[in-house]
Amino acid sequence: MKWHVNFSKLLGVCSLGLALLFASAATQALPVTGLYSEHMAVANESDAERSRAFREALHAVILRVTGEPQWLDHPTIIAAVENAQSYVEAIGYSSEFIAVPAEVAARAAQSTDVTGTAETTGTTEATEITQMPGAAVEPTVATPEPDANQAEVSAPLIPTTREQRYIDVDFSSALIDELLTTANIPIWDSNRPSVLVWMALQDETGNRSLMTADINNDIIELIQEFADRRGLPVLFPVLDFEDRRSLNEDLVWTLNDEAIRKASNRYGADSILTGRLHFTASGELVGLWQFLFQDEADVFDGFSTDLREYLHGPLARVTSQLASYFAIVPESATREMVQLRVDGVGSLQEYSSLLSYVSGLGLVESVSPAQLDGERLELRLGLVGDAQQLFELIALDRDLLPIEGVASDASDVLHYRWTR
Repeated sequence: MKWHVNFSKLLGVCSLGLALLFASAATQALPVTGLYSEHMAVANESDAERSRAFREALHAVILRVTGEPQWLDHPTIIAAVENAQSYVEAIGYSSEFIAVPAEVAARAAQSTDVTGTAETTGTTEATEITQMPGAAVEPTVATPEPDANQAEVSAPLIPTTREQRYIDVDFSSALIDELLTTANIPIWDSNRPSVLVWMALQDETGNRSLMTADINNDIIELIQEFADRRGLPVLFPVLDFEDRRSLNEDLVWTLNDEAIRKASNRYGADSILTGRLHFTASGELVGLWQFLFQDEADVFDGFSTDLREYLHGPLARVTSQLASYFAIVPESATREMVQLRVDGVGSLQEYSSLLSYVSGLGLVESVSPAQLDGERLELRLGLVGDAQQLFELIALDRDLLPIEGVASDASDVLHYRWTR
């Protein structure tokens, strides 16, 4: 094996740093964070409420880590959820003031009107009436004089916010990964493909428009709600002049594959979800969806009377599709050694950053330097998987750019340029 003189000097300078780097690789910041944590509302801090929160939190974490709801019905997972406290690593409580829903405030106001009306007291004085012969006289009651000492009664204020208690639960990633591996359930790594979302909307009169953050914030919030809960990196187009020049609402409405791909190139997304939504006069939501991934297009219908359900349905579908593609069972996966050749490593900082990045890839089990020649570094990687899976995993990022058309000394060498 040929070693360049610079490599031995570099090892002498940073041997201790590399040891610390590899030891802490699992704690490096990753593209999707918080996979093993959950933030949940609780009624109080009682043991019973905390146990309930643990179960629901673990349920949510298992769904996020595996990417597919089918595994929640696995007997091993059902048993683990009932014993959720065994997987808890840390907890914390916090409070937030949240808005009281309008319907709740309205009911409170009505209740106050019924039960909180103030009663006034006073004396009723009879007025002496002199009746003329043959004349009909209406009886009258004297109006009581207002009591200057009586306090004016006003309706109580209806609160618009209330305090909500939350629990933050951190689960042990090692224990959960061990649980899933033992049950032969695939684990979806935190390095996940991004999904760019385009939508065209049509109202009951036939007017169409592209989904925008300033007008359709309710739709974007519902999509982001799903993305946060399931650990799905979602992107939205900025819809500036360049976007609108490349893609209008009619092209999105017709799910024009070529135009959508062209307009999406600037975002570098790993997949594209395009939807059209028609708000009918009867309140139904009718539309069509298209998911572009790995040069394939999956088209499917959408129908609901609830906006959250209409949006979350296709998002759940594409999440399961991506999870089934990228998730692996570590113990049953193929083991393989590959050679990674990287150009553009010109400093100690770049060297350390590259090693940190490669060590943090979910498929990479071991990393060992093989050769350093100028700005070219070669690494031997032990994989829980194969070279094709590693190639697809690296393609989710922009840190390593594949170098094509360069002859390799061996067929098992993956050749890239470091661009960070």
